[in-house]
Formats: sequence, structure tokens, C-alpha cells
Amino acid sequence: MTFYAKSLMVAAMFALTACNTAPKHDAAAQPVDAENDRCGASQYQNYVGKPLSSLDTVKFANPVRAIPHNSAVTMDFNLNRLNFMGDASGKISSVYCG
Repeated sequence: MTFYAKSLMVAAMFALTACNTAPKHDAAAQPVDAENDRCGASQYQNYVGKPLSSLDTVKFANPVRAIPHNSAVTMDFNLNRLNFMGDASGKISSVYCG
């Protein structure tokens, strides 16, 4: 394969992954799986809808990532890390382990 063909394939792969959407998490409708909730994300679902800045004064026992909208993050997966995903308006849109 030529360099351009490989580049085109990589670009197509990124375009397809951009179309992938995360499932909506509804803590009330789904039972908590202890193995997938090692970071305790189920305890912080009440933060959804609050500003990301509301995390500034909270102390956490586990590692935490506050992820602003459209920011780059590492793709390493750590079930002990608590993630707060922000939306375009700066509010928390989801809380999950990973």
C-alpha cells in the first residue's frame, strides 16, 4: 500500500469512530454492576447537569478526570478513575469509570 492509501484508510477510520455515540446512562433504570463501578461513579450521578467547576472544591478518594467539551484525553482505560464529561455549555453530561 502506498502512503496515501494508508492515510486515507486512517482518515476513514477516524471519521467512522466520530459517528459512534456513547449510550445514555440512567442510574435509576440500570442496576449498578460492582465490577464496572469500581470508581464509585454511581454515587456521583447527581452531578450531571452541574457546571464542571463544581468539582473544584470536592475531594475524591480515587483518581478523577474532568473532561471539558471537545478536549483531548488519553485513551488508557482505568476502572478506578472517575470521569466527569462536560458538554458544550460547560456542564457535566455524564459520570463514568474508565
